[in-house]
Amino acid sequence: MHNEWITPRVREIAPSGIRAFFDLSTGNQDIISLGVGEPDFVTPEHVRAACIRALNNGETMYTPNSGLLELREEIASYLHTSFNLRYEPTNEIMVTVGSSEAVDLALRAFITPGDEIIVPSPSYIAYSPITHLNGGVTVEVESSAEQGFKLTAEALRQVITPRSKILMVNFPTNPTGAVMTYEDWLPIAQIVKENNLLVISDEIYAELTYDSHHVSIASLPGMLERTIVISGFSKAFAMTGWRVGYACGDQELIAAMLKIHQYTAMCAPILGQIAAIESLRNGMEHKEHMKRCFDERRKLLVSGFRSMGLPCHEPEGAFYAFPSIANTGLKSEDFALQLLKEVGVAAVPGHVFGAGGEGYIRCSYAASLQKLAEALERIEGFMKVKL
Repeated sequence: MHNEWITPRVREIAPSGIRAFFDLSTGNQDIISLGVGEPDFVTPEHVRAACIRALNNGETMYTPNSGLLELREEIASYLHTSFNLRYEPTNEIMVTVGSSEAVDLALRAFITPGDEIIVPSPSYIAYSPITHLNGGVTVEVESSAEQGFKLTAEALRQVITPRSKILMVNFPTNPTGAVMTYEDWLPIAQIVKENNLLVISDEIYAELTYDSHHVSIASLPGMLERTIVISGFSKAFAMTGWRVGYACGDQELIAAMLKIHQYTAMCAPILGQIAAIESLRNGMEHKEHMKRCFDERRKLLVSGFRSMGLPCHEPEGAFYAFPSIANTGLKSEDFALQLLKEVGVAAVPGHVFGAGGEGYIRCSYAASLQKLAEALERIEGFMKVKL
């Protein structure tokens, strides 16, 4: 009835494919969900206690638009120590309502209608819809399991045109767990500089690497000033509901994003920012504990898929396995629907992550070993029927 009031760009974007499968499994105790990317750990007690103290002390007001300076200083110190990135906390870091807002702000601030935004595929589902909402054109660069789902210079060169403006990257990657090394980034950085591209680097899973150390493209020579680094506290610090993220970059670029932020969200919640400060100061032990647990689960899930005849790339980061289901002859959505209905396991069909995701399913191992073992047993029974 009121469809004519909705803008064409909004009408044209599809609802989240991840959320759709999550909703199908919600409320059914018999379903094991490997769908939503959320740690199954509660925010540590000392972080919650810090917020309770702050609440009791009446710390319930707005913060500066760019976030508490104390938090920005902690972020700057953490990024320097952990990833060799140097930012001035007063004007090169802004705190956002989760890393998702930071992605939205960056794309809104830098897209002019008609600009081409290069996105590796498969990749996180939000980049393309946000690009579309801002009049940009998403150009996918497909990657392959044979190459570890990495972005290659050869593939990148093939899609660059005079309209190319932004390279949007997410490593470690959702949904594949792919990781880029310094050597992997070198030719990519050269192409970026040759073509005067801006890089938006979503590094929300930076802390969750298992066999290597995260390398930010911004740490390469000449890349800091042409890269917006985005991250947050949801994944590695078990703070999804607190909604605290951040963006770092050249002060002029951050100022442009801040213009939008101050008229919309205004500031991230103060209690979330206080929780983030506490996490950076005293939460490293808990972060490392979660990482060790994820690593154990990762090994279980990958070996389980391989043993039942589903080829599975070794995820080196994040907390997702991305097994190929091509040998079943089913499309990824059909496979996921049948898996849910027949054996009660919820996984996300790979096609929602772009054309490069067809033929795969995404399974989160942010679940207990017991649940993962039960899920593998159910999937193996399912596969015996399908193969």
